[in-house]
Amino acid sequence: MSILTIVDFSAPAKESSEYMPKAEAVLAGDPLQMVHTHFASPCGQLAAGTWEGTCGQWAVNFTESEYCEILEGVSVIRDADGVAKTVRAGDRFLIPAGFKGTWEVVEPCRKVFVSVEFKG
Repeated sequence: MSILTIVDFSAPAKESSEYMPKAEAVLAGDPLQMVHTHFASPCGQLAAGTWEGTCGQWAVNFTESEYCEILEGVSVIRDADGVAKTVRAGDRFLIPAGFKGTWEVVEPCRKVFVSVEFKG
């Protein structure tokens, strides 16, 4: 492998897409989201990039484990019991596969993510 295989997040993403959560998942606001994928493994189990979201709240169901680092903004993540965790610029955390709850963007948010989905 050469040095050219190193993924530089300051370079343009290999793929970008803008989307909204499914209508039935949206609980508040108009949470427009954009994902910039900088790396996707050939097997489809590993992805890394940046994500941006506008204000709103939606239901989440993580089928993958995802490491996150918040670069800008503020979000509130709630579990199925309503217990909340506020995350903001500088926070780093991992959401394990199987997590269900809600994600609320309070201030427009941007994060780096690395996600791994184990297919069995």
